[in-house]
Amino acid sequence: MNPYIMSILMCNLALGAIITAASYHWFLAWVGLELNTLAIIPILAKHHHPRATEAATKYFIIQATASSIILFSSIINAWYTGTWDITQLTTQPAPTMLLIALAMKLGLAPMHFWLPEVMQGTDTTTAFIIATWQKLPP
Repeated sequence: MNPYIMSILMCNLALGAIITAASYHWFLAWVGLELNTLAIIPILAKHHHPRATEAATKYFIIQATASSIILFSSIINAWYTGTWDITQLTTQPAPTMLLIALAMKLGLAPMHFWLPEVMQGTDTTTAFIIATWQKLPP
């Protein structure tokens, strides 16, 4: 992979984590998580091997599902509370759905079955990024 493209993707990984950590609004937190996900997908698929493509596809499907659950949870919370503020998570279905989505994103049990398969399909550096840096924003 071109070093310039790789540096742009790494900067987008850092930017996504910063946006997510600094946000007080549900939509900005979601944008940061999606930027993080979209930056790691080309890094996962940089080796032209069927195993790397499978790992990138599995990672994308799981992360997109978890992101849609986060959006749905924030919409339910905004419907009941009238605000998009992250600190106003008071209605009952919203925290449960958010917990499930974050468990999927982090690879926590019982939503962890995708993580070993994705890690096996990548090289060591990419697996290290997935195991450390990708866990910070959620």
